[in-house]
Amino acid sequence: MNNVVILPVVIPLITGIVLILAKKNLNLQRSLSVLSFAALIVAAGRLVHLAATEGIQTLYLGSWVPPFGIVLVADMFASLLVLTAGIVSLACLLYSFSAIDKDRESYFYYPLVQFIVAGVCGSFLTGDIFNLFVFFEVMLIASYALISLGGEKRQLRESLKYVLVNIISSVMFVMAVAYLYATLGTLNMADLSLRVAAVGQEGIVTVIAILFMIVFSLKSALFLYYWLPGSYSAPPAPIAALFGGLLTKVGIYALFRSFTLIFYHQPEVTHQLLAWLAGLTMVLGVLGAVAHWDVRKILAYNIVVAVGFIVFGLAVSSSTALSGAIYYLLHDMIIKALLFLLGGSMIAVAGTGQLRKMGGLIKRYPVLGWMFFIGALALAGIPPLSGFIGKLLLIQGGLEQGLYWLVAVSLGTSLLVLYSMLKIFMNGFWGEEKNHQAQGNGSITRHLVPCGFLVALAVGLGLGAEWVIPYIQIATETLLNPELYIQAVLKE
Repeated sequence: MNNVVILPVVIPLITGIVLILAKKNLNLQRSLSVLSFAALIVAAGRLVHLAATEGIQTLYLGSWVPPFGIVLVADMFASLLVLTAGIVSLACLLYSFSAIDKDRESYFYYPLVQFIVAGVCGSFLTGDIFNLFVFFEVMLIASYALISLGGEKRQLRESLKYVLVNIISSVMFVMAVAYLYATLGTLNMADLSLRVAAVGQEGIVTVIAILFMIVFSLKSALFLYYWLPGSYSAPPAPIAALFGGLLTKVGIYALFRSFTLIFYHQPEVTHQLLAWLAGLTMVLGVLGAVAHWDVRKILAYNIVVAVGFIVFGLAVSSSTALSGAIYYLLHDMIIKALLFLLGGSMIAVAGTGQLRKMGGLIKRYPVLGWMFFIGALALAGIPPLSGFIGKLLLIQGGLEQGLYWLVAVSLGTSLLVLYSMLKIFMNGFWGEEKNHQAQGNGSITRHLVPCGFLVALAVGLGLGAEWVIPYIQIATETLLNPELYIQAVLKE
């Protein structure tokens, strides 16, 4: 057992409680928030190192042995996601210092951010389905407050839709957990894997698997994404970046964990369904991105496209495809947060999010423009940036398994993603300068510091692939061999 496993959950949780007590001192809240995420990154980096050198790390809370007690599990897949979540959260936090107004800061903005990150990290690290639900709710309740913080009419309208969809999916989640427990008598993921293998994934177990697929598809915006573009484009840029970088990724993680560890015995049903959902998600998402002329809407629809890309790897479930999906998932967490932050800066200097009213921003904000250009190319998968390696592995995995139609869909949507991003760049930064509501270089410079950090990561993740791939391969090996996870948790 290793106590480091609980630190990514406890650090933001305790910090959030302390920040509530320090409500009136914003400088103290900012300083403690930065220290909290820095400590979280150090703890997550330690978990990645331990998972690489000593194998899967576990912690039995209260010394209750699973399957009866609560267990936290840090394999390489979860550890990499926790580390990336910490980095993205720190960048969004630093951006918030110059982008969030004092009214929002005063209404528990920093504690809510800490609670979201605690819920995200807890979801990645928990070893049982019920606590996955609990951490989902911690994350969602904090996000309900953040999305409506500020009380603007648009925010309230979109938050109603966001809350309603998530409440429905949470009710379905509880029903699925209850059916699962009634059928198999356990909620520990490792124990569930053993019991499903023993009874066979037929009849009622397959129905429960599809129910979980619907729940996690709603939460990750896989096909059932209609709630996302409006909800993620309503709040201020750092909140939208935090949502775009982290929240849908928790739903994707739950799909990966469920359909590689527990419900993997009937791929001709479940994984075939995932392949169709992934293909439809890519097509419908990219049509939305191409059709819109609002910067935030285009970026939000591109989140939907990326969900399809990542689940493409899960549907194929070969070693190459899963490695590509994990690589692309890490890249997407970074690049989506970056693009929402840069998009927020564009809107701040132009005074509008409508591309038809923008133009010529590159003349006064060249650093912002070229950062956005690099982010756009990385999102589209242009070599040697971070999106290229993941897409290459995904396509290779699809070709190896003969899923030519899915490969064709992914290549076609990649071209349209590039078109949608270049549409922002050409209309927003190029052409004649329009009558913008400029805010001055000082505030933009502060915006660009955390963005530069994420751009460097996106470039480094592409150029430094040879250093990252070994960690991805360890994560893939765990997903392909459920017995490694079971042995680490149950010691069998």
